[in-house]
Amino acid sequence: MNYHYTYFLILAASLAGPLLLSFDKKVAFYKKWKYLFPAMLLPALFFLVWDEFKTKAGVWSFSDDYITGIKLSSLPLEEVLFFFVVPYCCVFIYECIVCYFPSVKQKNRGRPVLMMMGVLFLIAATLTYGKAYTFYTSLFNALFIAALFLFQKWFRGFNATAFLISYLVVVIPFLIVNGLLTGIPVVLYNDTENLGFRIFSFLPWPLNNIPVEDIFYGMLLILMNVALFERLRTKAA
Repeated sequence: MNYHYTYFLILAASLAGPLLLSFDKKVAFYKKWKYLFPAMLLPALFFLVWDEFKTKAGVWSFSDDYITGIKLSSLPLEEVLFFFVVPYCCVFIYECIVCYFPSVKQKNRGRPVLMMMGVLFLIAATLTYGKAYTFYTSLFNALFIAALFLFQKWFRGFNATAFLISYLVVVIPFLIVNGLLTGIPVVLYNDTENLGFRIFSFLPWPLNNIPVEDIFYGMLLILMNVALFERLRTKAA
Protein backbone atom coordinates (compact mmCIF):
# COMPACT_ATOMS: atom_id res chain seq x y z
CA MET A 1 0.00 0.00 0.00
CA ASN A 2 1.22 3.52 -0.84
CA TYR A 3 1.38 5.66 2.30
CA HIS A 4 3.08 8.64 0.67
CA TYR A 5 -0.15 10.66 0.66
CA THR A 6 -0.73 10.24 4.41
CA TYR A 7 0.18 13.80 5.42
CA PHE A 8 -1.73 15.25 2.47
CA LEU A 9 -4.85 13.20 3.26
CA ILE A 10 -4.77 14.27 6.92
CA LEU A 11 -4.75 17.91 5.79
CA ALA A 12 -7.48 17.33 3.20
CA ALA A 13 -9.73 15.60 5.75
CA SER A 14 -9.12 18.43 8.23
CA LEU A 15 -10.06 21.10 5.70
CA ALA A 16 -13.13 19.39 4.23
CA GLY A 17 -15.61 20.16 7.02
CA PRO A 18 -14.71 23.82 7.65
CA LEU A 19 -14.53 24.53 3.91
CA LEU A 20 -17.98 23.07 3.21
CA LEU A 21 -19.49 24.79 6.25
CA SER A 22 -17.98 28.14 5.23
CA PHE A 23 -21.17 28.76 3.27
CA ASP A 24 -23.43 28.42 6.33
CA LYS A 25 -25.88 31.35 6.28
CA LYS A 26 -25.33 32.53 9.84
CA VAL A 27 -21.53 32.50 9.85
CA ALA A 28 -21.07 33.11 6.09
CA PHE A 29 -17.35 32.56 6.52
CA TYR A 30 -16.73 32.81 2.78
CA LYS A 31 -17.57 36.52 3.01
CA LYS A 32 -14.64 36.95 5.41
CA TRP A 33 -12.05 35.33 3.15
CA LYS A 34 -11.00 38.83 2.05
CA TYR A 35 -9.71 39.39 5.60
CA LEU A 36 -8.58 35.85 6.34
CA PHE A 37 -6.38 35.10 3.34
CA PRO A 38 -4.18 38.22 3.69
CA ALA A 39 -4.05 37.67 7.46
CA MET A 40 -2.67 34.16 6.94
CA LEU A 41 0.35 35.28 4.93
CA LEU A 42 2.55 36.84 7.62
CA PRO A 43 2.11 34.04 10.19
CA ALA A 44 2.70 31.43 7.47
CA LEU A 45 5.92 33.15 6.39
CA PHE A 46 7.10 33.42 10.00
CA PHE A 47 6.41 29.76 10.75
CA LEU A 48 7.88 28.55 7.47
CA VAL A 49 11.16 30.35 8.13
CA TRP A 50 11.20 29.00 11.69
CA ASP A 51 10.33 25.51 10.42
CA GLU A 52 13.05 25.63 7.79
CA PHE A 53 15.76 26.59 10.29
CA LYS A 54 14.71 24.00 12.85
CA THR A 55 14.37 21.23 10.28
CA LYS A 56 17.91 21.92 9.09
CA ALA A 57 19.09 22.04 12.72
CA GLY A 58 17.56 18.63 13.43
CA VAL A 59 15.00 19.83 15.99
CA TRP A 60 12.37 17.87 14.06
CA SER A 61 12.19 15.94 10.81
CA PHE A 62 9.70 14.30 8.44
CA SER A 63 9.35 10.64 7.56
CA ASP A 64 9.79 10.09 3.82
CA ASP A 65 7.35 7.17 4.07
CA TYR A 66 4.35 9.45 4.63
CA ILE A 67 4.98 12.45 2.38
CA THR A 68 4.72 12.85 -1.39
CA GLY A 69 8.39 13.79 -1.69
CA ILE A 70 7.72 17.24 -3.15
CA LYS A 71 9.78 19.71 -1.13
CA LEU A 72 10.35 23.44 -0.91
CA SER A 73 13.92 23.60 0.34
CA SER A 74 13.92 21.31 3.42
CA LEU A 75 10.16 21.31 3.93
CA PRO A 76 7.65 18.87 2.44
CA LEU A 77 4.90 20.52 0.41
CA GLU A 78 2.41 19.22 2.98
CA GLU A 79 4.20 21.07 5.77
CA VAL A 80 3.88 24.30 3.80
CA LEU A 81 0.16 23.63 3.34
CA PHE A 82 -0.16 22.93 7.08
CA PHE A 83 0.37 26.63 7.83
CA PHE A 84 -2.60 27.55 5.69
CA VAL A 85 -4.97 24.62 6.25
CA VAL A 86 -4.77 24.57 10.05
CA PRO A 87 -5.24 28.36 10.47
CA TYR A 88 -8.19 28.27 8.06
CA CYS A 89 -9.89 25.56 10.11
CA CYS A 90 -9.12 27.18 13.45
CA VAL A 91 -10.17 30.71 12.48
CA PHE A 92 -13.37 29.18 11.08
CA ILE A 93 -14.11 27.62 14.49
CA TYR A 94 -13.24 30.94 16.18
CA GLU A 95 -15.65 32.79 13.90
CA CYS A 96 -18.43 30.26 14.54
CA ILE A 97 -18.07 30.79 18.29
CA VAL A 98 -18.09 34.58 17.87
CA CYS A 99 -21.16 34.46 15.62
CA TYR A 100 -23.19 32.04 17.73
CA PHE A 101 -22.06 33.45 21.08
CA PRO A 102 -21.44 37.17 20.45
CA SER A 103 -21.38 37.92 24.18
CA VAL A 104 -17.85 36.47 24.41
CA LYS A 105 -16.55 39.63 22.76
CA GLN A 106 -18.20 41.81 25.38
CA LYS A 107 -16.07 40.42 28.20
CA ASN A 108 -12.55 41.37 29.21
CA ARG A 109 -11.80 38.56 31.63
CA GLY A 110 -9.41 37.03 29.15
CA ARG A 111 -7.02 39.99 29.17
CA PRO A 112 -5.41 39.31 32.57
CA VAL A 113 -5.32 35.58 31.77
CA LEU A 114 -3.50 36.19 28.49
CA MET A 115 -1.17 38.67 30.18
CA MET A 116 -0.31 36.10 32.86
CA MET A 117 0.30 33.51 30.17
CA GLY A 118 2.73 35.91 28.52
CA VAL A 119 4.66 36.23 31.79
CA LEU A 120 4.71 32.44 32.24
CA PHE A 121 5.95 31.99 28.68
CA LEU A 122 8.78 34.43 29.37
CA ILE A 123 9.73 32.54 32.53
CA ALA A 124 9.59 29.25 30.62
CA ALA A 125 11.88 30.69 27.95
CA THR A 126 14.49 31.71 30.53
CA LEU A 127 14.40 28.25 32.12
CA THR A 128 14.60 26.23 28.90
CA TYR A 129 17.38 27.95 27.00
CA GLY A 130 19.26 25.23 25.16
CA LYS A 131 16.14 23.24 24.30
CA ALA A 132 15.31 24.85 20.99
CA TYR A 133 11.68 23.79 20.58
CA THR A 134 10.65 24.69 24.13
CA PHE A 135 12.70 27.88 24.27
CA TYR A 136 11.61 29.42 20.98
CA THR A 137 7.97 28.40 21.36
CA SER A 138 7.88 30.06 24.79
CA LEU A 139 9.83 33.12 23.68
CA PHE A 140 7.78 33.80 20.54
CA ASN A 141 4.53 33.40 22.47
CA ALA A 142 5.75 35.85 25.11
CA LEU A 143 6.84 38.39 22.49
CA PHE A 144 3.63 38.24 20.48
CA ILE A 145 1.42 38.49 23.57
CA ALA A 146 3.50 41.49 24.66
CA ALA A 147 2.95 43.05 21.22
CA LEU A 148 -0.83 42.60 21.58
CA PHE A 149 -0.79 44.66 24.78
CA LEU A 150 1.84 47.20 23.73
CA PHE A 151 0.09 47.95 20.43
CA GLN A 152 -3.52 47.69 21.56
CA LYS A 153 -4.74 50.37 19.17
CA TRP A 154 -3.28 48.55 16.19
CA PHE A 155 -4.80 45.25 17.37
CA ARG A 156 -8.02 46.94 18.51
CA GLY A 157 -10.26 44.27 16.99
CA PHE A 158 -8.64 41.50 19.02
CA ASN A 159 -10.52 40.21 22.07
CA ALA A 160 -8.56 38.00 24.46
CA THR A 161 -11.66 36.38 25.95
CA ALA A 162 -13.03 35.34 22.56
CA PHE A 163 -9.65 33.95 21.55
CA LEU A 164 -9.06 31.95 24.73
CA ILE A 165 -12.55 30.45 24.74
CA SER A 166 -12.27 29.51 21.08
CA TYR A 167 -8.81 28.03 21.58
CA LEU A 168 -10.18 25.71 24.26
CA VAL A 169 -12.45 24.35 21.52
CA VAL A 170 -9.89 24.56 18.69
CA VAL A 171 -7.24 22.66 20.65
CA ILE A 172 -9.32 19.45 20.52
CA PRO A 173 -9.26 18.93 16.71
CA PHE A 174 -5.76 20.45 16.62
CA LEU A 175 -4.48 17.75 18.99
CA ILE A 176 -6.24 15.01 17.03
CA VAL A 177 -4.47 16.12 13.85
CA ASN A 178 -1.20 16.51 15.74
CA GLY A 179 -1.71 13.12 17.32
CA LEU A 180 -1.92 11.54 13.88
CA LEU A 181 1.14 13.42 12.64
CA THR A 182 3.27 12.48 15.66
CA GLY A 183 1.79 9.03 16.23
CA ILE A 184 2.06 7.57 12.71
CA PRO A 185 4.71 9.23 12.75
CA VAL A 186 4.81 11.77 9.94
CA VAL A 187 6.74 14.23 12.12
CA LEU A 188 9.62 13.05 14.30
CA TYR A 189 11.04 15.08 17.18
CA ASN A 190 14.55 15.25 18.58
CA ASP A 191 13.80 14.99 22.30
CA THR A 192 17.08 16.65 23.26
CA GLU A 193 15.52 19.87 21.92
CA ASN A 194 12.28 19.65 23.93
CA LEU A 195 11.22 18.68 27.44
CA GLY A 196 10.56 15.09 26.40
CA PHE A 197 7.14 15.24 28.04
CA ARG A 198 4.23 13.76 26.11
CA ILE A 199 0.89 15.35 27.03
CA PHE A 200 -1.26 12.25 26.74
CA SER A 201 1.28 9.50 27.31
CA PHE A 202 -1.41 7.60 29.25
CA LEU A 203 -3.71 7.45 26.20
CA PRO A 204 -3.58 4.91 23.36
CA TRP A 205 -2.04 5.58 19.96
CA PRO A 206 -2.01 8.02 18.21
CA LEU A 207 -2.55 10.60 20.97
CA ASN A 208 0.25 9.35 23.21
CA ASN A 209 3.15 10.89 21.31
CA ILE A 210 2.33 14.64 21.28
CA PRO A 211 5.06 16.85 22.83
CA VAL A 212 3.66 19.34 25.34
CA GLU A 213 5.24 22.14 23.28
CA ASP A 214 2.83 21.41 20.42
CA ILE A 215 -0.09 22.91 22.37
CA PHE A 216 1.70 26.25 22.65
CA TYR A 217 3.18 26.10 19.15
CA GLY A 218 -0.39 25.74 17.92
CA MET A 219 -1.56 28.50 20.22
CA LEU A 220 0.94 30.95 18.72
CA LEU A 221 -0.02 29.99 15.18
CA ILE A 222 -3.72 30.55 15.84
CA LEU A 223 -3.19 33.64 17.99
CA MET A 224 -1.26 35.37 15.21
CA ASN A 225 -3.87 34.46 12.61
CA VAL A 226 -6.84 35.55 14.74
CA ALA A 227 -5.17 38.82 15.76
CA LEU A 228 -4.34 39.77 12.17
CA PHE A 229 -7.74 38.59 10.91
CA GLU A 230 -9.45 40.89 13.43
CA ARG A 231 -7.04 43.72 12.62
CA LEU A 232 -7.96 43.60 8.92
CA ARG A 233 -11.67 43.22 9.60
CA THR A 234 -11.71 46.14 12.05
CA LYS A 235 -9.68 48.30 9.68
CA ALA A 236 -12.21 47.70 6.90
CA ALA A 237 -15.21 48.48 9.10
